[in-house]
Amino acid sequence: MTTTTTTEATASAPHRADSHDLIRVHGARENNLKDVSVEIPKRRLTVFTGVSGSGKSSLVFDTIAAESQRLINETYSAFVQGFMPTPARPDVDVLDGLTTAIIVDQQRMGADPRSTVGTVTDANAMLRILFSRLGEPHIGSPKAFSFNVASISGAGAVTLERGGQTVKERREFSITGGMCPRCEGRGSVTDIDLTQLFDDSKSLNEGALTIPGYKAGGWNYRLYTESGLFDPDKPIRAFTERQRHDFLHREPTRMKIAGINMTYEGLIPRIQKSMLAKDREAMQPHIREFVDRAVTFTTCPECEGTRLTEAARSSKIQGISIADACAMQISDLAEWVRGLAEPSVAPLLTSLGDTLDSFVEIGLGYLSLDRPAGTLSGGEAQRTKMIRHLGSSLTDVTYVFDEPTIGLHPHDIRRMNDLLLRLRDKGNTVLVVEHKPEVIAIADHVVDLGPRAGTAGGTVCFEGSVEGLRAGGTLTGRHLDDRAALKETVRKPAGALEIRGATRHNLRGVDVDIPLGVLVVVTGVAGSGKSSLVHGSIPAGEGVVSIDQTPIRGSRRSNPATYTGLLEPIRKAFAKANGVKPALFSANSEGACPTCNGAGVVYTDLAMMAGVVTTCEECEGKRFEASVLEYHLGGRDISEVLAMPVAEAEEFFGTGEARTPAAHRILRNMADVGLGYLTLGQPLTTLSGGERQRLKLATHMSEKGGVYVLDEPTTGLHLADVEQLLGLLDRLVDSGKSVIVIEHHQAVMAHADWIIDLGPGAGHDGGRVVFEGTPADLVAARSTLTGEHLAEYVGA
Repeated sequence: MTTTTTTEATASAPHRADSHDLIRVHGARENNLKDVSVEIPKRRLTVFTGVSGSGKSSLVFDTIAAESQRLINETYSAFVQGFMPTPARPDVDVLDGLTTAIIVDQQRMGADPRSTVGTVTDANAMLRILFSRLGEPHIGSPKAFSFNVASISGAGAVTLERGGQTVKERREFSITGGMCPRCEGRGSVTDIDLTQLFDDSKSLNEGALTIPGYKAGGWNYRLYTESGLFDPDKPIRAFTERQRHDFLHREPTRMKIAGINMTYEGLIPRIQKSMLAKDREAMQPHIREFVDRAVTFTTCPECEGTRLTEAARSSKIQGISIADACAMQISDLAEWVRGLAEPSVAPLLTSLGDTLDSFVEIGLGYLSLDRPAGTLSGGEAQRTKMIRHLGSSLTDVTYVFDEPTIGLHPHDIRRMNDLLLRLRDKGNTVLVVEHKPEVIAIADHVVDLGPRAGTAGGTVCFEGSVEGLRAGGTLTGRHLDDRAALKETVRKPAGALEIRGATRHNLRGVDVDIPLGVLVVVTGVAGSGKSSLVHGSIPAGEGVVSIDQTPIRGSRRSNPATYTGLLEPIRKAFAKANGVKPALFSANSEGACPTCNGAGVVYTDLAMMAGVVTTCEECEGKRFEASVLEYHLGGRDISEVLAMPVAEAEEFFGTGEARTPAAHRILRNMADVGLGYLTLGQPLTTLSGGERQRLKLATHMSEKGGVYVLDEPTTGLHLADVEQLLGLLDRLVDSGKSVIVIEHHQAVMAHADWIIDLGPGAGHDGGRVVFEGTPADLVAARSTLTGEHLAEYVGA
């Protein structure tokens, strides 16, 4: 009896291996975290909330996910680790119970012109194999259908060692690629306006070149004036045909110029390599302006924008070429693939069908595989990355999501919730950084960080269930059930912006009048044509300030002061007060600490080991030379000013000895968009997505424009901050501006004076205006998906 009881007790006791059901974090201090300790349940859905800048990303991405990835990287050989990123160990005392982390973030996909939705999801790779097996006529291997592989052939003698003898043999080879030879797989060709490069009535010595960076006397200029290929005193229009070819198109040639061995190259290929090969957004403003002026992009006439050779387009399956398949809406392509009954490629068809069905399931069925990856919004890019994980057989993995509902209509958020729950139910730990109450509501566990942002955040305010959060009294808990009411009266428009026959992307000849002088919200499900209508028909330019979701680019030397142009008036104020030149007060110029070159820290690269970052001993992290710190303005040196939060700096530059109206104006804009807690010198690389977009908004607020176009300004905003944003939009309208907002957030819709709803669906099921009128009329009609969700939101 006793033996049986003991055996039963042993059998019923949990196995020791099953006791590791928590991820434990103790003493996390990454960025603004203040010795944070949390215990996160495994195989559950945990949502991290808190105002933008409270430390959510620092805890989830920079601590938990970063350490998991670092530990996995360490399992590879030193040789392999040399090719991988080597993040340092996060600043944390204990991290226990980690599992493999898969990060699905909002980072935009690479803007390489050859990167498409099909190439980043492997759907193109499967299509290429399919056409190489079934396509008629047969033209070759999968490479023959790839716009990244050029056709090449060659022949020559090769020397081999065989049986102790040296043998020479003639060999030939050829690779049949699918790359269009005219546009090199880009789908578009560039046409350069030569009048923007030089004034042909002048000679080179008279300063004919008008390209940024080609100043007379500089090396770029001397390359041409001292090449000896043409007379630098002769007007360019008088060049012979040979001289003109050497000047504009000559292949790279090694020659001695001014006594130095250099590579001479024609002006056009040189500009193409130095300027046109770069991502437009990464260019400096003056170079971007030059490129926009000098270069026009037109569809390649040879491949008609398909990027493929004529041979690749000639091979078809049931009358469809690979170019036709990639141009189809993915939901239609999925149906076509399902209709192919070919036992010889059955596994391939199943895998391709599953991938395409995942697109439809995740709400991206309106895309096509030939859509350039760089044109996807942050939300679309994140959902595209999710596709490879949906059908995965992996379990006990930690999935980390960064605001997966970005760019989603309330109708699509329900689908996203289902996907998150499906990943959890397969036995995975799902960690989500999120602000939307619809996602917080489905959480098994909530971690609320705060209480505020920046240095006023970084602590855990609440940990527990959603019901506990509601009753907990934290900022998130108090605002969780906030609902914006419909306006009692709406503003009267002061005119209208007429759009007629808009056909960009999926728009179907849309005619619409956008009222001016009021707050207009353009809404509709993801992929219904909102951005195509607004950005395609209201180009940024004369009188129009467009603030989209393209990420801010900047190195660790960039900060809010440099990005907004605030540093310029501050440096001038310091220079004037101390009688010295402004360049001394820049950590990237003459005032930089010589030891760390103005970085404030010294980086030591340890190859495959994590690099070591140490605070510079010379300047103690202040970034400036000691002599520069002796100059003061209003009793503060330049490093103390850059360490100020925006709110304190606004007061400092508003009155007294340090009064600087130009700086005060920029600081007031930053405070208006809710960035009062940011320090002026904080590196841009440490800002969250929401903070970066608001910084961009603050920069554009001082521009002279009558029409402001905002693309989802609630991205990354906490529930409590949405109220502040609505106040800012009202102030812009009341100051005489016209504000057009592309938005899914119901609070912004309810606050609008006029709503334009596109749909009814996405892709070719959308592209039409299904409602225009006041929010109250939309709620009363309930004729669209947006109307139904808005009525539910306001409790009508």
